[in-house]
Amino acid sequence: MYVAVKGGETAINNAHKLLADRRRGDRDIDALSLAQIKEQLALAVDRVMAEGSLYDRDLAALSIKQSRGDMIEAIFLLRAYRTTLPRFGYSQPINTGEMKIERRISATYKDLPGGQMLGPTFDYTHRLLDPELAQDEATDEPVTRKPDVGRTQRVSEILANEGLIEADGKNGHGAEEPGDITRTPTEFPMSRDERLQSLSRGDEGFLLSLAYSTQRGYARSHPFVGEIRIGEVDVEVEVSELGFSVPIGRVQVTECQMVNQFQGSAKVPPQFTRGYGLVFGQLERKAMAMSLCDRALRARELGEDIVAPAQDEEFVIAHSDNVQATGFVEHLKLPHYVDFQAELGIVRQMRREYTETNDAVSSMIKEAAE
Repeated sequence: MYVAVKGGETAINNAHKLLADRRRGDRDIDALSLAQIKEQLALAVDRVMAEGSLYDRDLAALSIKQSRGDMIEAIFLLRAYRTTLPRFGYSQPINTGEMKIERRISATYKDLPGGQMLGPTFDYTHRLLDPELAQDEATDEPVTRKPDVGRTQRVSEILANEGLIEADGKNGHGAEEPGDITRTPTEFPMSRDERLQSLSRGDEGFLLSLAYSTQRGYARSHPFVGEIRIGEVDVEVEVSELGFSVPIGRVQVTECQMVNQFQGSAKVPPQFTRGYGLVFGQLERKAMAMSLCDRALRARELGEDIVAPAQDEEFVIAHSDNVQATGFVEHLKLPHYVDFQAELGIVRQMRREYTETNDAVSSMIKEAAE
């Protein structure tokens, strides 16, 4: 039971003023601009966009600034703003096969059609602090981006040519239209497309832990990174007056396809299966974790035993959203005075009864001894 707290309006207003003061920090230091956050903390911006489920770098940068760098609070702010926006239509499915690639790697084939493209990555850096970055002024020259290559063949297409991997495009329940988790209540079991939507905006840390568990024996997972792609894709909207779709802009996305061994069944020969991840921005760790969790959650579909947390759909989906998790955990800070007083009364009564019982037993033992 919750109770209203009266007389706290002044204290709350003062807390907001103090928060704004601490957010600004030392006035002798220039205030952070949204452009600085957007350009120089781009990976943080990408995470907020992905888990806030709204592709807008300026708003994501604003939410990071407003939240003082608290990523989950920033995601919460962006998600709340998203609910106020009108919905005027649905875009066509993006074609990641036509992506203007900035980074593309595979752990399964050394020589790929189109080649490996390392792009901007921490993979080969030494994890040592760079004192040059402590300087305020940039001393290096900007890198000119190379022209985009044409369409590059997917690793999954190479395997599909030999019939070694399952067919693509299945959403789990065979539905013609994908579901929309922002419009319909969650019901279990979910279709694969609905699960992927939930995973895409789920908390990176939670999904990373689950993905890690699948590799340590808590699910049947023997993954290979088939392909990771980062780049821009066109977003198209169908115009009814024209009878065809037109591009309205581009978004940057990260796509990951995991390749997993599958021993087959009575109806399906041994082959590779897929785990899939797709998120806004450059978030390959999130996309990889998402694809591993997607594959684990397909256990029932593939006739595998459900023996691990990552394979439990309701457990994973019900606990992956950090906005929901934050609300449920942080509501404990709200007044619970009535609840606690009730618990306090019960514990006091139990202690009295405990003491009385012990005293009575002690008296009986003493009398028996005499």
